[in-house]
Amino acid sequence: MPAPDVAALLTELERSDPDVADDARTAVEWLTGAEPLETITQLDVCEFLWYTLPLKVTGDHGDIARALGRLLRLGGMDRYAALCASPTTSQILRAYAREGEDAGTAAYQRALGATGVLPPDVPELRWSSIMGPEELGAHLACSAALEIAIVSGELEPAASSWKTRAEALTRRWLTAPRTELGGDNWLNRVHGERLNRWVLGRGAARRELAQPFEVRLHAPIPAPEGSHFAALSWLLEAAARPEGVPLTQRHNICRALVVEAAERFGWEMTGTRSESGVTALRTLRHVAEHEMRAVHRTGRRLLITATGRRLLADPEARWQAASLALLTPAPGEREMEMSVREVGLMLLTDGKELPCASLAERVTEVVVGEGWRTATPADVVRPLVELHHRLEALDLCVSAPRSDAPAPAALTPSGQAAALAALRGQALRPRQYVTLT
Repeated sequence: MPAPDVAALLTELERSDPDVADDARTAVEWLTGAEPLETITQLDVCEFLWYTLPLKVTGDHGDIARALGRLLRLGGMDRYAALCASPTTSQILRAYAREGEDAGTAAYQRALGATGVLPPDVPELRWSSIMGPEELGAHLACSAALEIAIVSGELEPAASSWKTRAEALTRRWLTAPRTELGGDNWLNRVHGERLNRWVLGRGAARRELAQPFEVRLHAPIPAPEGSHFAALSWLLEAAARPEGVPLTQRHNICRALVVEAAERFGWEMTGTRSESGVTALRTLRHVAEHEMRAVHRTGRRLLITATGRRLLADPEARWQAASLALLTPAPGEREMEMSVREVGLMLLTDGKELPCASLAERVTEVVVGEGWRTATPADVVRPLVELHHRLEALDLCVSAPRSDAPAPAALTPSGQAAALAALRGQALRPRQYVTLT
């Protein structure tokens, strides 16, 4: 069957129902962007009807939707034509008109999720809210694959197994070699695009610093041979015992375990023998409890979670989670402070020790070039101290400086690998809107 020709369909519509031809022309131009009509997908139609039409197209939105339906039906695209006249479309358009953009957008997102053609996040890729060309191509390709599976009866959006099966299909579609990509796969294309954007970054100084990492971070960073994160494993093992980790009345780790940890891992203990006096232990607990969700407090005990048991049993998963924690935002940290930690890790990955003042000055130079015009060496010390605390807690630095304002010391070989893994995770994270605040 020949593909429907838009010009011929509009000519036929003008002849049979001239009153709707102009609205149909407006709609199809927005929908296809001058591409052939056969290239559209259900996701394209839904996004036009439920988002683009009410927010960007002038005219009577109900009439335009119905006119598009007439044209699509003439072209034999009955499934898509039915969407144009569906109760869902009418309800969403009314929500925009009567309750405003926020209500309409919320209704659109609910309806789009219910269609089943929106690709889910998978472990290998969380979708961005701002997509580059490669990611958009991957997203559309996965959506088309889901649509075909639904139409063929392979997937049922309302079924209890939907999420698992949709994730499996999306993962398969992302990772399979594609002829149209010259044998590459969509996941590599998206990762390459994100990595390139991260390297380009903001400012000449940062680009110069990040440029060598485009090659270094191309592939996943494997854990070095041997055991890693001894303190984290110790905490998880203690939390996995039936009695868990005993806590004081103020919900701090009990003194006996504080002393044991300080002596076992060579951590400095200041003041009283309490958790607050061992910065590395306090940091380790915060990361494990609030960022990894590996332990949780129940009354006066710290107990392991299902996630913690998985990390304890799976060294590879533990490596990934602990490495990424180097660049997980701490409470109250702003974008600028996260940039400081990121730049600090880039400067330390070669294993060279940098004096605190030199490191702060170099980091300041880079982040000011990124656009943080008010940053001074004094401003970058706090996030560098936070970085040092995490490196020390995870046993990733050669030595722990003793001063009022510690900064990361030289990294161990494991620390260098973990820093690269953290930077790769940062580079490949979903792209979101940010502000320079």
